[in-house]
Amino acid sequence: MLKKIPYHYHDNNNQLGTKENGVSNEGDDELRFISEDDGGCDVPKPGQRSWRILLVDDDEDVHLATLYALKNIKILGRPLEFLRARSATEARALVQKEADIAVALIDVVMETKDAGLLLVKFIREEVGLIDTRIILRTGQPGYAPENNVIRDYDINDYKTKSELTSGKLYATVTAALRSYSQICTINANRRGLALVVRASAELMLVLDIRDFASSVIGHVATLLDLPPQALICTRDAEGSGGFHVAAATGRFAQYQGQALDSLGDPDIGRMMERTAYKKRNEFLAGCATLFVGSSLGRDMVVFIETPAPLEDNERQLVEVFCTNISVCLDNAALVARLHDQAYFDPLSRLPNRPHFVEKIKEAFTTGKASQLTLAVIDIDHFAEANDAFGYHYGDRLLRAIAVRLSAAVGPDVVIARVAGDAFGLLGGDSVVNPTFLAELFRTDFVVDGNEHAVSATFGLACLSEVDSAADAMQDASIALKRAKLEHRGHYCYYTRSMGGEVRARVHLMQDLRRALGAGSLFLLFQPQINLSSGLPVGAETLLRWRTDDGQLVPPDQFIPMAEDSGLIVAIGDWVLRGACRELVALVAEGFANFRIAVNVSVVQFRHPDFIDMLERVITETGVNPANVELEITESVAMLDPERIVTLLKQIKEFGFTVAIDDFGTGFSSLAYLQRLPVDRLKIDRGFVSRITFEGEAKNIAEMIIDLGRNLGMEIIAEGVEDTLQADYLRARGCHEAQGFFYARPLDAAGLLEWLHQQKSC
Repeated sequence: MLKKIPYHYHDNNNQLGTKENGVSNEGDDELRFISEDDGGCDVPKPGQRSWRILLVDDDEDVHLATLYALKNIKILGRPLEFLRARSATEARALVQKEADIAVALIDVVMETKDAGLLLVKFIREEVGLIDTRIILRTGQPGYAPENNVIRDYDINDYKTKSELTSGKLYATVTAALRSYSQICTINANRRGLALVVRASAELMLVLDIRDFASSVIGHVATLLDLPPQALICTRDAEGSGGFHVAAATGRFAQYQGQALDSLGDPDIGRMMERTAYKKRNEFLAGCATLFVGSSLGRDMVVFIETPAPLEDNERQLVEVFCTNISVCLDNAALVARLHDQAYFDPLSRLPNRPHFVEKIKEAFTTGKASQLTLAVIDIDHFAEANDAFGYHYGDRLLRAIAVRLSAAVGPDVVIARVAGDAFGLLGGDSVVNPTFLAELFRTDFVVDGNEHAVSATFGLACLSEVDSAADAMQDASIALKRAKLEHRGHYCYYTRSMGGEVRARVHLMQDLRRALGAGSLFLLFQPQINLSSGLPVGAETLLRWRTDDGQLVPPDQFIPMAEDSGLIVAIGDWVLRGACRELVALVAEGFANFRIAVNVSVVQFRHPDFIDMLERVITETGVNPANVELEITESVAMLDPERIVTLLKQIKEFGFTVAIDDFGTGFSSLAYLQRLPVDRLKIDRGFVSRITFEGEAKNIAEMIIDLGRNLGMEIIAEGVEDTLQADYLRARGCHEAQGFFYARPLDAAGLLEWLHQQKSC
């Protein structure tokens, strides 16, 4: 049904015209007709932005005329969307539930002569629509004089209905919308800049790259007033690799962790790759891809869908946001790099020892420890591979081992490189067990195209048998050491008794360190006798340790411990100095030709400072080196033929004599032995104790005596305890002997007294 509109628009030109921009320029005194069913309202397409216009008038014809005049037009690039009320009361309810009203066209006289004015006050003061542009229009200006209204009410324009022709209505609404748009832009920029500042401050505190990416999604969505549905890709560590999805929300959540070049949606992947390549933001019709650069190479690309193209002010805010948070990204990237260096091994890219220990602590904290087994895998003879093929080859071999272990154990097992040639595993015993792990080393590893056989030794600890996270690694290492002692390529599980032994050993080691400086170590001297004359010719220096509670610790307990720890170097220095001082004192007492023998361990002998230490001792004590004999074991003599010969020659140049201790217990090359500048061979007490019996031991003692004679060396036997042994050795041509048969070990004062007694006999 068509209805005649009695409302007249008056045009000053009073001429027919054409429709331009959707506004009719025809003579406004012509009658208009509009369908009653035609609301005159363009419904915006989904996602399309529009200007919302509120019409408040009790005259339906005014509604229809207004809709007709503004129908199917766009102002400032947006269509119009109309909200209509036929009374001030209806309008009050409408403005309380509707938002983003750009312009309100309000009649003054409705239910009452000032209903429109009271509605203006309600809109401004009660509802708080400060930015909405309000245009009052009235057909009865006498009820609302223009000057009074403008003075007393917050309105933006005042028009009588008679002057609002179709063209002037369009101009008035356009001016109001332009004003509203500018106010919204200013407010949006102010709010946006505040959001950018707040986001930058918050992101500066986010130190994890993934958390940072998730936070960026939230801030971008807030800035653009969009739902947090986006995805972010970050460049791999150190900027060396491609992009991976670090955070994804909404419908993009399925892409979490994927590589950008294999993203499930190739179109999104290509757009993000283009943005990463161009290093600048791109704004398309239904989405935006944002670039956040990093000076540390950890660039970030954001993809977010936008229902409508972003406006200029929104784009500008996004540009500012991306520039600002680049500094925050660098901060997070720097922390990530430091974390990476602190917790990951750069060679294998596996977690390192500190990271592994944290995972063990986490297992105890969460109560999962009782279900887990810890294994330490030591690569057998790895140092030999390094020496034979070079460190670069060794590095590639370690990487190959790391790759195989990681692929085999699965994601539920924590794997780490815990030492140079050792890996740690933490997981269930279905995987972390010696059978499964040994199987991984049955197949050769391929390095530089060559097959390389690798064996490994395993130390395992069930965490249910471990007292605390702090002890777990130590307990597995204890088991590993035990496995190495038993057999390379073997395995051993930690037991509590095993741990008790080791911890007792550790405590003993700590006590030994304290004893060195506390006077608990002391020297004894066991006299050595010339078998032909029966006269004393020297004494062997013996080291003893008495603890604070008066207990003597046997040398075979603490000497190996001191050698393993390297403490034997300091102890050996102390022993040699003490022996030389006592020798100087004996010479002063008239025993000028007396000799003092001092044992030198393999660790001392191989120490680079050994020769310099000998020179310092001579200088500081004033001893005559000719009266000092250094005893080395047969195993030391066989270490490195060329180097040992050189060292012994240097020792001999000082004037020291040299003896090989415990001769016959090792495997000496006679040809090599002949080259050594050695003065004396010492028969081990194990052979001496059995020389009165027929058998192999007796034959060995005779052979050593004969060998020494043929090589021009003197022979001394230790552990002589009776007349039969002494007579036998003398008869076979042994030169010297020591043992309880002659004298027990004596302290310095006792030795001096004993020597005076022997001198008087």
